[in-house]
Amino acid sequence: MVVITALRSLLFSLLFYLGSLLIVLAAIVAIPFGRGGTLRLADIWSRFHRWCVTIILGQKIRVEGDLPRGPYLYIVKHESMFETIDLLCLLDRPAIGAKRELFDIPLWGGIAKRYGLIPIERTAGASALRALRTAARATIAQGRPIALFPEGTRVPHGQSPPLRAGFAGLYALLGLPVVPIAIDSGQVSPRGAFLKRSGIITYKVGDIIPPGLDRRDAEARVHAAINALNR
Repeated sequence: MVVITALRSLLFSLLFYLGSLLIVLAAIVAIPFGRGGTLRLADIWSRFHRWCVTIILGQKIRVEGDLPRGPYLYIVKHESMFETIDLLCLLDRPAIGAKRELFDIPLWGGIAKRYGLIPIERTAGASALRALRTAARATIAQGRPIALFPEGTRVPHGQSPPLRAGFAGLYALLGLPVVPIAIDSGQVSPRGAFLKRSGIITYKVGDIIPPGLDRRDAEARVHAAINALNR
C-alpha cells in the first residue's frame, strides 16, 4: 500500500507541476489579450488540479451543507495546499487572501496579481490593513467573492490555532456576512509531506454569520465553525 501511495504521489507531482508550468507560460502569453484570459486559465489550472487529485491520487471531494453564492466573505480552514487551489473550483472566481511573500515568486507572482489575489502582510499593521481593505473593496465592486484563510498558514489536522487579526479587520471594515468553511484535507495531504493518500476530503459549510457582531463573538463563531471537522 505504501508503494502504491508513493507511486501515485510521484506521478501526481510530475504531472501536476509540469502542467502548472505550461499553464503559467500560457498565462504569460495571454497577457496582451486582456485579464479575461488570466481568469480562464486560473479556472483551468484549478480544474486540472482537481482532476489530478481525484484520478491520480484517488481523493474524493465532498461538500456538506449548502454553499451560498453572492457577496460573502468566505473564511476557510487551512490544512493543505489542496484548498488554496481547489477554492477556484468550489467558489466562483474568488479573490483569495495570500501572504505577501508569494507575490515575489518569478512569473507566478505577476500572474497572481493579475488574477486578483489579495496580498496580506503578516505584520497586519494599520497601513497593511488599509491596503487589504482597498483591495477587498475593489474585488467586491467586480462582483467577486473574497476568501480568507484566517489562521495565516497551513496547520496540521486536528489543531485549532487562534485567528489572526486580518479576519476581524476585514469583517468590521467590509460589513459582509461570513460563510465559514471547515476542511479536513490534512488527513490525506499533510502539510509538507510528499506522500498524499487516497481518501475523502470534506468541506463542511457552517451557518452564515451576520455582519455587525461584536469582534469576540464573530471570532468565536468562525473559530468553532472552521474547526468542525477536527478529530
